[in-house]
Order: sequence, then structure tokens, then C-alpha cells
Amino acid sequence: MERTPVNPWPWSAQLGYHQGEVVTGQTRTLYCAGQTSMSAEGKPEHAGDMAAQLSLSLDNLEAVLAEAGMALTNLVRLNVYTTDVDVLFQHYGVLAGRLGQARVSPPTTMLGVTRLALPELMVELEGTAVA
Repeated sequence: MERTPVNPWPWSAQLGYHQGEVVTGQTRTLYCAGQTSMSAEGKPEHAGDMAAQLSLSLDNLEAVLAEAGMALTNLVRLNVYTTDVDVLFQHYGVLAGRLGQARVSPPTTMLGVTRLALPELMVELEGTAVA
């Protein structure tokens, strides 16, 4: 798989994401369901703690990727849904740090929503990956 960033403007790359990516030579595509701060038993974790919820959501996204034989490096799209954009931005380093360690800057959309599936949840990550 070869990835070519598409950035008509430099500002988004400086913030850690690309405006688009052209992917060629892909053989498999994984569409991930939204991953939240849920335990392996399906119970919401870390009520009221955005940083902890973001971290566990990333762990869960990585678990889905790993089960498919992929990793964060395979992400070509990331959607972030949150019930509080301002609080998420205060903890955005959790997400940016993990993506930076993986050396990946997938095109990302962040959306503020009224609520997620369960009232305790504050953030949900939805990804698309190719290998």
C-alpha cells in the first residue's frame, strides 16, 4: 500500500492530519465501528474523564485493527465524535500523541454531537484502514 498526502494548505499537516490521502495498491479495507470507552465486558468506563475515555477508545480501536492484522499505521480515515469539543481539545494530545507515535496523520473529521449511544460516553472514534 502506498499513501500520498493531499494538502493544498500546510496548516492541517502542522495540526497532525492531512486534508486527504490517495491510497494505491491496497488489498484489504477495514471499516471500523465507532470505538468508545467500553470494557471488554461491554461496560462504559471512566465517566466524566475525557482523557481516560479517549485513551481507552484508542486502545479499543487498536484492538479492532490488530484483530484484522492491522495497526494505527493503516488508518486512512478517522472520525471523532464528542459530546464536548472544548473539553476534547484540552485532551487532544492523547490522540495526537498516539497517532504521532505511529507516524500516521489520517484525514480526520471532528464532530460535536448531543450525545453518544450511552449517556456516560464522551468520545467515539470511527476509523477506516487499508492494508
